Amino acid sequence: MLIPSIRLIGRITMAAALIMLTACQGSDAEIERAPKIGLIWTAPTLIPFEEAGYELEEFFFSGTANAYTNRAPLTSDGKWDVEPSGETATYKSRMFVYRPTNPSDFNGTVVVEWMNVSGGIDTPTEWITAHTEFIRRGYAYVAVSAQYVGVEGGPMPLPRQVPICLAVKCTHPLRYGSLHHPGDSFSYDIFMKAAELVRHPRVINPLGELTAERIIATGESQSAHRLVTLVNAFGSNTDLFDGYFIHSRLGGVPELGGGASAPLSQAPQADIVPPTSVQLRDDLSVPIINLQTETDQITLGALSSRQDDNPSFRLWEVAGTAHADLYVARYGLVDDGDDVVTAEIKYLKRANPILPPCTDFISSAPQHHFTVKAAFRALNTWLTDGVAPASYPRLQVNASQDGFETDAFGNVLGGIRSPYVDAPIARLSGLNNADRNEDGLCFLYGSTTPLDATTVQSLYPTQDDYVTAVIQATDTAVADGVILPDDAHLIITAAENTELP
Repeated sequence: MLIPSIRLIGRITMAAALIMLTACQGSDAEIERAPKIGLIWTAPTLIPFEEAGYELEEFFFSGTANAYTNRAPLTSDGKWDVEPSGETATYKSRMFVYRPTNPSDFNGTVVVEWMNVSGGIDTPTEWITAHTEFIRRGYAYVAVSAQYVGVEGGPMPLPRQVPICLAVKCTHPLRYGSLHHPGDSFSYDIFMKAAELVRHPRVINPLGELTAERIIATGESQSAHRLVTLVNAFGSNTDLFDGYFIHSRLGGVPELGGGASAPLSQAPQADIVPPTSVQLRDDLSVPIINLQTETDQITLGALSSRQDDNPSFRLWEVAGTAHADLYVARYGLVDDGDDVVTAEIKYLKRANPILPPCTDFISSAPQHHFTVKAAFRALNTWLTDGVAPASYPRLQVNASQDGFETDAFGNVLGGIRSPYVDAPIARLSGLNNADRNEDGLCFLYGSTTPLDATTVQSLYPTQDDYVTAVIQATDTAVADGVILPDDAHLIITAAENTELP
């Protein structure tokens, strides 16, 4: 499928709508370099990015943002019609940028992430998960503080793990004291104004000497929840984004408004909540990849919004994955792209030393981060070459829609496959028995259960048998486009290093 021809038609029909929503295009936004006081505050990756040919810089941006209202009821098909509500507010927020130091290393694509604030801190989840792919392929990356909690602090929708304010103004008032966020009804406009400054730089270019040829908007979990609303409310009326990567969208989570995507507007403005089942609109001229884990579909309720692929949409449901796992909480923070530990099955009950232990061994599932990297490459190829990725099978859900059909080892059937479920040594699941009201964030971390020695020995009489099975499954996943050739050697090396029972 050739996206450029579709986009041409879309841009022509978009022109009149753009006139109606010019306020969200950031025309009044101003940008400045952040003061050189202390360090940039975020949940970082602790890798020597300078040695990888990257540089990091932070910017503040400010202006007046709009809140929005709907002209007609918000429908489950996502084809929403919105307009400015008439209520505006001043804001001053921030973005930080990882970019190639050498312009010749830049591939032309900028990933702009809506940072996640579920933990009370701006978290660049997609950078943590996919930074090795971004760096080796020459992307620029922009993280945006789009929401109130990340700037000002305040109540968090999920159980508090650290009983202190982790917002930038709390943790580093000398650097961030001038920032101001008026509330999440204005978050969509603030995010789009940041993208506008990347797309059409002013006196200060946040990309330095680089020029954005393509922009991918992305967000994970709670941020994906808001991106679904952004796509449905503004996607047909903006040319800021060339594609969207929506990672782990949620269902009707009561703590986040109850709709299948984030509220278009919320208190103290009018509450405008989407339906409990919402698809991504299917009339856009730009591509969308939506990657979902087992946890997202069942525990977090996104199954009700599952939709078929269409000319501009692909759904990737990844077998054996959880909403959160050891990579995003631990190994991804220090991954330089060549560490075999990122491909190994681990049996740990703590996501990291800060969080309390869970009852089950939490999700290890390296296929999650490997597939995210493959999805970003597939989306970028879709943009640059105009050829859509393949459509993949859905996870097989049980008759009661509250779990999955599984194989003899307890691993889910269907979905995007990997060596971790097709040459198994463990049951990898996005589900567990954690109580979301009593067990902190454990309900998001799925479970990892080793197969017993008898089962493993029947599958793989020798170590060579296991390695051969992993190589075959890895080759299949690479051919399917869901594991990158760049990462395949890590998976095979991990298998060679595995001590079977």
